[in-house]
Amino acid sequence: MAFGSFDEQGEDKTMAEINIIPLVDVMLVLLILFIVTAPLLTPHAFKLELPKASTEPVKEEPKMIAITIDAKGELFWDKEQISVAQLPERLQTASTQTPQPSLQLQADKSTPYEKIANLLSAIHTAGLSQVGFVTEPAQAAEATTGN
Repeated sequence: MAFGSFDEQGEDKTMAEINIIPLVDVMLVLLILFIVTAPLLTPHAFKLELPKASTEPVKEEPKMIAITIDAKGELFWDKEQISVAQLPERLQTASTQTPQPSLQLQADKSTPYEKIANLLSAIHTAGLSQVGFVTEPAQAAEATTGN
């Protein structure tokens, strides 16, 4: 700020007025900068009417495959008798399906554990992970045995 006197008499007095011209210049420059940059800061948007859709995926139920071992040790794939040699090929085919099928293992109670263990090993080797064991309720089992 300038110090000076408006007196023509030469007295040294300080000027009591504030010079606001530089302040106004700075404010105008800032105003122009904001006017120029404001459109760049807002995103260019236009109205779109987007279609509405369900966000829930369509659930595909996995196929159920019943593998049965009877008292003689014979294998059945969905009530169709198969040989032990055909089992790995069928399991491999089932493991490539999407979604993977769910296996239901049914075995006669007199079936040796070794046959069931071999079947579970073949299922695991094929890469199938959904295996369920089918049993009879205790009351139904007693009624069929006569106890």
